[in-house]
Amino acid sequence: MSEPKKLILNLFEMNCVGHITHGLWRLPGNHRREYTDIDYWTTLARLAEKGGFDAIFIADVLGAYDVYQGSPAPALREGLQIPNNDPMLVVPAMAAVTEHVGFGITFSTSYEPPFAFARRMSTLDHLTKGRVGWNVVTSYLPNAARNFGLDAEIPKSVRYEIADEFLEVVYKLWEGSWEDDAVLADPTGAGGAGVYTDPAKVHPIDHVGTHFKVAGPHLSEPSLQRTPVLYLATASKDGIERAGRHAEVVFTGGGALGPTAEATRAVAVDAGRDASDVRFVVQAGVITAPTEEEVAAKLALYRSFASEQGKLIHRSIPIDAFEHPRSRTVGEALEAEGKSGDPAAASLPLGLTVGELIDAVDEAWGGRFFVAGTPENVADEIERWLDDEGVDGINLRQYHSFDTLTDFVDLVVPELRRRGRLRDAYRDGETLRERVTSGGARLPESHPAASYRR
Repeated sequence: MSEPKKLILNLFEMNCVGHITHGLWRLPGNHRREYTDIDYWTTLARLAEKGGFDAIFIADVLGAYDVYQGSPAPALREGLQIPNNDPMLVVPAMAAVTEHVGFGITFSTSYEPPFAFARRMSTLDHLTKGRVGWNVVTSYLPNAARNFGLDAEIPKSVRYEIADEFLEVVYKLWEGSWEDDAVLADPTGAGGAGVYTDPAKVHPIDHVGTHFKVAGPHLSEPSLQRTPVLYLATASKDGIERAGRHAEVVFTGGGALGPTAEATRAVAVDAGRDASDVRFVVQAGVITAPTEEEVAAKLALYRSFASEQGKLIHRSIPIDAFEHPRSRTVGEALEAEGKSGDPAAASLPLGLTVGELIDAVDEAWGGRFFVAGTPENVADEIERWLDDEGVDGINLRQYHSFDTLTDFVDLVVPELRRRGRLRDAYRDGETLRERVTSGGARLPESHPAASYRR
């Protein structure tokens, strides 16, 4: 009998008050308002490591949500991903109080140069002893573009083109600039003068492309992983193309995984990779307690604090939906507000009623990857996700910090371990890549980054 498929287990976080579960920062005892306190992050990291989590996956945005009602005011009032702080800067604090849990860091390729980013990630890979990953995104908020000196959002096709070149540059820096044996750290070399690095084994990259010109060499010596574990969040056709070529882990939302996984793996094979080189993690919601009665009470309490408006702000819905009759179509509402030509309206289903649109935008309380139940019921559902839905792992959405994490660690983790779905312990010295992929600390030779090695 084959061994049960193990779960990749991440905690979904963001360095802000309100991430995905809009309005719940107001819950009694919720520590979300302490996100600016280093103790919040060290407590979180210790709890995640106690539960055997693979990583804390930290989201990020570079702008405010200002499409809904044409202003950032609704997002500011709700604390919806604003204020928010840098995701990278909390990692060293968490790493200092843990030994094993990893850190997935979201960073956009669209607005900042690759050279400085490559050094920051190498630094974190050193400080964490190989426990970092990078969630590669291209940023989509119009406000983000304006924050970096642009008049409007970069067209999606151009953002993807920039991302491809950004990846090429950082691969050259991480994988090709320093040879494996470049660092000698020889105090007696060169006639007693000492040689730390052999200059012949450190190389400029001399990259000249459409969007970037980078001489090199990389300023950091090789870290354990060199290239961080590569996450890509996608479900779009163009995103699938990039994920198949580059991603080690693909992060998707709450829809059916099958078509995305099949298409991504096909691209991977065409690119010379193995289909099994790509794993799939979904955003999942879990509300649990020892009894069904306690689960129902907890779910009711949480939902009583949920913001109906928040989900529309987060989705950048261009109409003020609650000011329209529920029976009015989205197209009619857009016309009534004079927003039929608004770029944010391009993807909206015009024939849907406003009421149907409000009900359909459900980020936190249902869908394929949501379960509210006892630990046994939760474990049953997670096993179904693994075996029937084709999921490899989850990013655990938080409703209450730290109760969501504590409930999962204390109640669900023991049940998953009993069923063989979660490891009993970490392996000492294991990098994030070794844990997630069961391979080596560095990218395999089949990955495109390996072509830049010397």
